[in-house]
Amino acid sequence: MADTFDCELVELGDGLAVFQATPQLKHYNPLGSVHGGWYATLLDFALGCAVQTRLPAGIGYTTSQINLNIVRAAHTKTGPLRCVGTALHVGRQVATSEARIVGPDGKLYAHATTTCAIFEHASAAP
Repeated sequence: MADTFDCELVELGDGLAVFQATPQLKHYNPLGSVHGGWYATLLDFALGCAVQTRLPAGIGYTTSQINLNIVRAAHTKTGPLRCVGTALHVGRQVATSEARIVGPDGKLYAHATTTCAIFEHASAAP
């Protein structure tokens, strides 16, 4: 998905995932700005990966709820946008995280929170 989406992972740490992507014309909606699904996808990358950094081997997650707010329109002239995801809580069954998309100038473009369901990978089960 990251290849299709033209984004890259630029930093990964304990409870932290940072992705970067540059809006392109192919990401536009009919109104002439970046489609909301582009924001949602970039946020979902960072939200989920931040959770994954806190899970042991053999344990996975799936997004069960995402809440996002777009506060500024992005365009091709915006330049590369960074999405910083931070795990807030990672338990045995549920995890939560938050993420923010910011521009090169530090301006906020969108922010989101998620709830993830935690599960054992089918390949790890006996």
